[in-house]
Amino acid sequence: MAKKRALISVSDKAGIVHFAKQLVDLGFEIISTGGTYKELQEANIQVIGISEITNFPEILDGRVKTLHPAIHGGLLAKLEIKDHVDQIEKHEIHPINLVCVNLYPFKETISKPNVTVSDAIENIDIGGPSMLRSAAKNHQHVTVVVDPGDYEIVLSELKAAGQTEFATRRRLAAKVFRHTAAYDALIADYMTNLTGENFPEKLTVTYERKQALRYGENPHQQAAFYKKPIGLKCSIANATQLHGKELSYNNINDAESALQLVQEFKEPAAVAVKHMNPCGVGIGETIFEAYSKAFAADPVSIFGGIIALNREVDVETAQKLHEIFLEMIIAPSFSKEALEVLTSKKNIRLLTVPFNETSNKELRLTSIEGGLLVQDFDRAHLDEKNITIPTKREPTKEEWEALKLGWKIVKHVKSNAIVITDQHSTLGVGAGQMNRVGAAKIALEQAGAKAEGAVLASDAFFPMDDTVEAAGQAGITAIIQPGGSVKDADSIKKADEYGIAMVFTGVRHFKH
Repeated sequence: MAKKRALISVSDKAGIVHFAKQLVDLGFEIISTGGTYKELQEANIQVIGISEITNFPEILDGRVKTLHPAIHGGLLAKLEIKDHVDQIEKHEIHPINLVCVNLYPFKETISKPNVTVSDAIENIDIGGPSMLRSAAKNHQHVTVVVDPGDYEIVLSELKAAGQTEFATRRRLAAKVFRHTAAYDALIADYMTNLTGENFPEKLTVTYERKQALRYGENPHQQAAFYKKPIGLKCSIANATQLHGKELSYNNINDAESALQLVQEFKEPAAVAVKHMNPCGVGIGETIFEAYSKAFAADPVSIFGGIIALNREVDVETAQKLHEIFLEMIIAPSFSKEALEVLTSKKNIRLLTVPFNETSNKELRLTSIEGGLLVQDFDRAHLDEKNITIPTKREPTKEEWEALKLGWKIVKHVKSNAIVITDQHSTLGVGAGQMNRVGAAKIALEQAGAKAEGAVLASDAFFPMDDTVEAAGQAGITAIIQPGGSVKDADSIKKADEYGIAMVFTGVRHFKH
């Protein structure tokens, strides 16, 4: 009876010598090529070179070596079909029973700083995916292994029964098709970026599972957390967790919202988030001052919240953070003394991210039943070219500072959104209401007496003058909003009645 054959050609050589030795002990002949062939030979494993099978040399600097009927005929023959068996026997093709292949390191190559396009393209594997796909297609007869983590299960089944179980071969084949699909998606994304296309006719994206989650938004929903193979370091997906329980689905969503907002600020800033909306934002000369102002903005809602800070957490700030129950703190770093204070609470999650990275290439993906909405992130900032002041009074210097703060924050509040601020912190936040005056009433009620002399920011225009009326009665002195309503004149007139300075930005910040 002819020996079984295994074809081995791997870039990731972890554990491959042990795997090959075990296969030889189980009666397999080993076929190999390139660096894998050399490594197995040096380990005193008898190896058959690809050229001995194909009777054709490797050509084009190794670009063509396995693309040959002697290889793919051995992989794709359906051994239960007599005609297939007759054909491979006629052409002296030996069946290949096991394939162990992983691919050129394309991801690792394009992750290198200053990688050239030619280097990237040279690391696009052709023969490897072809062999994997052939073997996976014919998993009725062929065991295909792409992940070193599967070596032991394959060996244990071969030792126990002389062959792998069909269920295992099907599971491994499915893994192969996921692997090659992800590999091709990464290549497609790289090549698409080279062309400058933003929204191509087909969108191919791939993500790697980072974490299985206990549940989703609610306990009856299953969930997992995936990350991009090559993503921004300054992201929750690539954060380093120093302490605390595993992140939950809701933690991750809230943390993303907090991180996106705190990155708006150059000065020391602190952001508190609940249910993906900011409940307190503060800026100051120090991170302690910034957090103190964020806490004071809404000491009730901040309880159980997510805190993001854009400076190292020092011991003074840590002691104040320690005073209440918080789910998570995100910062660029924590001092040794701060960690000693905060880690005394077993469950609090402490995450670090590097605040030195920006990207305009990221796309926001939102799934809907049967489809996907794709847009770039809202990176728009206040642009003096778009600003107009239609009211009789212009903002004072102090009001301008407060308006700029409010405008940064309102972009990150669920629409309809109204934010009341002074120069240093939020005073009231109205989020996610079905009408704009309703959002304003919530924000103004939260601000209370502090609304007197404060400013108001709105993510979209006022459809009528009722929001300005409510603001004027509460003592708001300046408003920032996009403008563009057919009834802008009514809002301007009402602002002038109350002596309110109003700024039109020309930019809307809807967030659904």
